[in-house]
Amino acid sequence: MSCPDEMREKIIAAAKRRFFHYGYGKTTMAELAADCDMSPGNLYRYFPGKLDIAEEICHRSSIQTAEDLQRILEEPGLSARERLWRFLLQDLRTTFETLEEDPKIVEMAQIVTAERPSFHNEGLKRERDVIAAILEMGREAGEFQVEDAGTVSEFIQAATMRFSYPQLFSRLSLARLEYELAGVFALIADGLCAGEPAQNKTGSLAAAGSELSRH
Repeated sequence: MSCPDEMREKIIAAAKRRFFHYGYGKTTMAELAADCDMSPGNLYRYFPGKLDIAEEICHRSSIQTAEDLQRILEEPGLSARERLWRFLLQDLRTTFETLEEDPKIVEMAQIVTAERPSFHNEGLKRERDVIAAILEMGREAGEFQVEDAGTVSEFIQAATMRFSYPQLFSRLSLARLEYELAGVFALIADGLCAGEPAQNKTGSLAAAGSELSRH
């Protein structure tokens, strides 16, 4: 690891300690510089601002979450329905536990999402790609009636967004959220297994919704 890379890692480590203890809003670049034994001016050589540091921390967490979810594709002996359930359940549990550990993480995630929507959209796409891969596996195995896995993965993600960032939407317990997710999943999975291709049904609903929104 080169010296600049080592310094960036040192800054990120210091920022994590500050953000998770005091909160993003109560942390200054001057404090981070002091923690890293450098001047504020030198700190700006590595990151343009505090938001950029927070975005890097969230980006790394998002990558790790996507990689963990990706492993579901490699688990042997599972049906596509089981893989999709494990994906949704693991996503819920991971994000719930991460956010539950410290509310200050929620604050930072909300700020980065609001200020850098492209970061949030990239994270959603990484997870959507895994869903699409599961749908393709189900189609190939004859489990799911899906022609356009990419489109259907978007609808599934939209339908389950509440469970991806639960503390941002409610203060329900994990047990209650898992109960609700199981019900939503049953509806989704049953629809995927029905005779008519899923994107035809969801596409018709989307078109109907678009028509209604014009009135």
